[in-house]
Amino acid sequence: MRNYDLDFLKKFSLVIVFLMAVTLGLILFAHHLQGVIPPEVSPQAAKRTEQRIAPVGSVYAGTTGAAQQAAAVAAAAAKAASQVAYGGTTDGSVIFGNLCTGCHTSGAGNAPTMDKAHWGPRIAQGKDTLYKHAIEGFTGPDGGVMPPKGGNPALTEAQVKATVDWMVDNLK
Repeated sequence: MRNYDLDFLKKFSLVIVFLMAVTLGLILFAHHLQGVIPPEVSPQAAKRTEQRIAPVGSVYAGTTGAAQQAAAVAAAAAKAASQVAYGGTTDGSVIFGNLCTGCHTSGAGNAPTMDKAHWGPRIAQGKDTLYKHAIEGFTGPDGGVMPPKGGNPALTEAQVKATVDWMVDNLK
């Protein structure tokens, strides 16, 4: 080997050793940082973890257990009530104004508008049929489509019936 080849190998080896030292230093620094800095936990991730590891059932015993059971029943009822559309109101005008007016005012999807000419044949079938079509949904022979519960599955049957009654009572 010639002198300049040995000189190149010596310098190249020094560069490789330097890069390996820098890499090792960065690895050790990253390891140190991971141990020092606490991990960030998002509230959503913590909530999902708590739900995943929560007990499936509860045992209530004695006087204290009865109070806890009553509180659990009240919390479950409040949660169920919050999932009912429009706060559980049976005011047909409120539900119509928030949900039904989009189609029954413009006639979208061949929905009957709020005039007696469109509703006459439907009313002749009886309110039970109107209720059934509003609750279960209906596709008419003219291509009109009524989605079940007006497209809001959170509505109760009582709310749907109250809205149908309000609509029939307020035809022009």
